[in-house]
Amino acid sequence: MAKISKKCRLCKREREKLFLKGTRCFSAKCPIEKDGGTPPGVHGSKSGFRQSAYAKQLRAKQKTKRLYGLSESQFKNYFLKAKKEKGITGEILLRFLEMRFDNCLYRLGLSPSRVAARQLIGHGHVLLNNQKVTIPSFMVSPGDQIGLSEKALKMEKNKYALAKKEKPPSWLERKGFLGRVVDLPKRDQMPTEIDESLIVEYYSR
Repeated sequence: MAKISKKCRLCKREREKLFLKGTRCFSAKCPIEKDGGTPPGVHGSKSGFRQSAYAKQLRAKQKTKRLYGLSESQFKNYFLKAKKEKGITGEILLRFLEMRFDNCLYRLGLSPSRVAARQLIGHGHVLLNNQKVTIPSFMVSPGDQIGLSEKALKMEKNKYALAKKEKPPSWLERKGFLGRVVDLPKRDQMPTEIDESLIVEYYSR
């Protein structure tokens, strides 16, 4: 039996694709495609287990944290920051996550995954307003332009993503190899698979 990677096990635990492995997530090698996302472990295939309210809150938090590739402390800091803002805390939290530099690069289709986006940014292969920025967590603003360096455009791992030419969410726009932040994302423009109310409940216990 082939060994399943650590990132693939995270997807299996959440029973859905978190798109952590780039092109592999769209291939037949994806474990979710093979068995529908049975959680790892000897009890993973058992059905009929009723989750408690706390378990649902925890799973919502864990899934979102893993989706964006954050540590526990990073994720909690975003929540505490969102809580201080005026408005709906859960929606503001998601907006903070979506406005991260690495997430925007991924959402624009200029990188096959958020992990790859962080690597590109950290190695200085991404330009923000024609300036090199090496901080993946940098918060972008409406009007900012994002582009890849000449070296990044030639990397094999990026060619697949660039060739797909998927349309980014409407708060972003892309023309060729250059992207732009058009506006702050609204709730209906952010991931629908995330239940942010459960995350707020988790941290409000």
